[in-house]
Amino acid sequence: MRAKVVVLGGNFGGLTAAIAVKHELHGDVDVTVISDRDRFLFNPSLIWLPFGKRTPEDITFPVAPTFEAAGVEFIQDAADLIDPVAKSVRTVSGRVERYDYLIIATGTRENLDAVEGLRDNSHWITSLDGAVRTGEAWRRFREEPGDIVIGATQGASCFGAAYEFLFNTSYQLRKAGLKKKASITYVTAEPFLGHFGIGGLPHGEQLLGMFLRKENITFRTDTTMAAVDDGAIVTSTGEKIPYKFAMIVPPFAGQDFLRRTDGLTNAGGYVEVHDTYQSQRYDDIYAVGLAAAVQAPWTTPTPVGVPKTGLPTEQMAHVAARNVAAQIRGEQPASHKSFGDIPAVCVMDAGNNGVLILADKMLPPRNHGVLIPGPQNHAFKLAFEKYYLWKMKGGHVSLP
Repeated sequence: MRAKVVVLGGNFGGLTAAIAVKHELHGDVDVTVISDRDRFLFNPSLIWLPFGKRTPEDITFPVAPTFEAAGVEFIQDAADLIDPVAKSVRTVSGRVERYDYLIIATGTRENLDAVEGLRDNSHWITSLDGAVRTGEAWRRFREEPGDIVIGATQGASCFGAAYEFLFNTSYQLRKAGLKKKASITYVTAEPFLGHFGIGGLPHGEQLLGMFLRKENITFRTDTTMAAVDDGAIVTSTGEKIPYKFAMIVPPFAGQDFLRRTDGLTNAGGYVEVHDTYQSQRYDDIYAVGLAAAVQAPWTTPTPVGVPKTGLPTEQMAHVAARNVAAQIRGEQPASHKSFGDIPAVCVMDAGNNGVLILADKMLPPRNHGVLIPGPQNHAFKLAFEKYYLWKMKGGHVSLP
């Protein structure tokens, strides 16, 4: 009987891992994907959606045809419990799916209760629904402009998205002739500008500072948000930063159902893994992307998370797929890649400008890293969006 691999999640990590396992074993394996969503979402484009530059249909596609073409079974349902003894997954609907190997790529959930008032008084762009609601708030704001606060809370990890939304907001204000009617303040838990949750890169602080000065944006770094009141961000020092419109990137938390499996996750709900992306407790369970725990080689005065989306998620998924295939062939997992050693490649869009971020390693110590500013990066990001959606919709996961 053929081995059975179950993948939880159908976005960046799940789609990549499921199809890559099939490729690694030349189709000689049964793969089932279980996901509560039936559409792939290209998260990096959520920064544009509130401004009407994208619609949900522009940046999503149905995953069922992609999986069907790859010979992968797709089940739209939410996982509810993993039983590592019975080697099975139970879904919310009561379905029980047996596995020989399990790959967890369920991402995270927004922890909107991490700061008092964040859920009720702010907006965010870290999910499709959140970006849609942010767009509704932005359209209301344009009718009655005022102060703007954009930022990322303590424990947040998507600092790149916060910067992108910040500079796109400034660009959209200028296009609408509202720049003089709206002051912008950036509030972040980062110890310095351009930390990004990856320790920063050479000259990054100076470059981001230059961008902020050029756009007449004030900022607060190393800031803990005590509350998001209706009309003001309240910091732990008691400072109140007024706003008419606020977009605050929240911290993430692991999926609740994962915590119910003994020894699988840490206190945050993230799966503790080796550099093979096997669970430290269960050799037949893997975790990739946002679901995997990552330990940063530093501490910061105000806690910051580590970004794991995009290229890191894909790299982890391929490592996991190679190791699952090895185990099915009766071999030991031989593919190793610690998160910190994954290259950093990111394009930060700024409306009609941008910054290309390159480094040989995601986390320090590094041999080299560079930030390259220029309007060509905006065009590069647009082209990358189209390429990546084509790549994933076609199931071409072996392409870079």
